[in-house]
Amino acid sequence: MGRILSVNLAVPERSTAKRVGITGINKQPVDGPVAVRAPGPKTTGLHSGLVGDQIFDVEHHGGDDQAVYAYAREDYDWWEARLDRVLPGGVFGENLTTAGVDVNGAVIGETWLVGDDLVLQPTFGRIPCATFQARMAEPQWVKRFTRENRPGAYLRVVEPGTVQAGDSVTVVHRPAHGVTIAAAFRAYLTEPELLPALAEIEGLPDDLRHTLRSRLS
Repeated sequence: MGRILSVNLAVPERSTAKRVGITGINKQPVDGPVAVRAPGPKTTGLHSGLVGDQIFDVEHHGGDDQAVYAYAREDYDWWEARLDRVLPGGVFGENLTTAGVDVNGAVIGETWLVGDDLVLQPTFGRIPCATFQARMAEPQWVKRFTRENRPGAYLRVVEPGTVQAGDSVTVVHRPAHGVTIAAAFRAYLTEPELLPALAEIEGLPDDLRHTLRSRLS
């Protein structure tokens, strides 16, 4: 059984990436329970699934299919060894830093029970952007993050609830298709021959499914 190491909310700051302005990628751990609910449509809803969190680039982030972002402490440890720097939870902009959860190995559309009542569902991996590269200040960060295929997972809110550090994470259902976050990320960004199968799987965000079908037609 996995657990939540920290719940992280945005501390707004100005980004050095061109045309970005204010960003909420800087997430810092908070104490106590945080309410989580489906935020609604990407550009017109509440943007983040976590009450108190903020998203500013609402064209590319947030909304029901990107309501929550999770990243595994184990993947942070892997990056720390290769970048030779400390990476505290939240530095990648995730809301939930996990331990003992195979985030990249999660099957798209599986369901997680977090704590007593919150139910989340992995939808897709995090696609790196200029804001992320500016925050990391690592050469060719977007390309490297893509190549290493440890994207973490966006999640939709199936059942609202609360989350706090120490909550358990249990996979309560896993679809039979078996397509993981890592496999889908690889297909979308580096192995287009895998796209036909990806476009049809259960649990994929509708807008991504439409994009894939357009690319294939």
